Amino acid sequence: MSLITGLLYAALAVYLGGWYTGRWHGNFSLLLFVLTVVTLGYWLAERYRFKPAREAAATQLAQQNDARRAQLAAQGITQVDTDITQARERLLMQPWWLDWTAGLFPVICAVFLMRSFLFEPFKIPSGSMIPTLLVGDLILVNKFHYGIRLPVINKKIISNNEPQRGDVMVFRYPVDPSLDYIKRVVALPGDEVAYINKKLTVNGKPVEQSQLPQFYDEDTLRYFDQYSEKLGQVEHRILVDKDRPPFVPPQAVFDFPNKELCRYSGEGVVCKVPAGHYFMMGDNRDNSQDSRFWGFVPDDAIVGKAFVIWMNFGDFKRIGFFN
Repeated sequence: MSLITGLLYAALAVYLGGWYTGRWHGNFSLLLFVLTVVTLGYWLAERYRFKPAREAAATQLAQQNDARRAQLAAQGITQVDTDITQARERLLMQPWWLDWTAGLFPVICAVFLMRSFLFEPFKIPSGSMIPTLLVGDLILVNKFHYGIRLPVINKKIISNNEPQRGDVMVFRYPVDPSLDYIKRVVALPGDEVAYINKKLTVNGKPVEQSQLPQFYDEDTLRYFDQYSEKLGQVEHRILVDKDRPPFVPPQAVFDFPNKELCRYSGEGVVCKVPAGHYFMMGDNRDNSQDSRFWGFVPDDAIVGKAFVIWMNFGDFKRIGFFN
């Protein structure tokens, strides 16, 4: 068993190494599921086979020792220097391959359940959601807000709240489902959404907007026009780059499902959101690859609702809830 366990750890090291170096995409949900199942197998084997066998061996050792002492006492020998305490402890000791498998099961299982059904941490990798979320923000995502989903396959089994305009949502990137993206919901199933000349309209009504002081981006060392925007009941900030054209370059648009529901022009894009799908945009409007480029997000791709920054090691003042 020690050899099998060593091989399993070697396979895990190879998988994580290839993932870290970019040789292949990893699936953390699947990895956690596999680790939970494997450590559960070891935990059950330890509880119902290996631990009882060690305890039986320790009991047998004690019985043999008692029998030997009784035999020696019958011969009049009472001074016996045999101490089996250390030997008994060695027999009861859990071997390393069980300590590093069965011993880890409760922790891995707790992480798997919490991450699958309650909250999942994410790190913001890009500036597409500036100024709401900055690169390096560590956020928490509520996994049950939009319903309970089975881990790995992401199948909804219990419904809860429906996504609303203005929600900041994490979802599986439609182009590559192994990646998670974060954007803001701007249009719901059945909505007609238009982003024309950098103005957002939903169902023919312009989204409320008011200008704020310019935003200075420390990464690009540039100032951007900043606005307060209200989507549904959510008021948040957006950035607009006045030097960028309003249209989406044709060569940058993917051939996505239901693309025929979108009309592209030199002024921007107009889309009719199909049933069971959502139109997503980044708050950094001219520096975000979103639904304008790769299409609609289906309901079965939803991961959860982002709601709090729990840490930013470069700026502790970032910690807190956000819209």
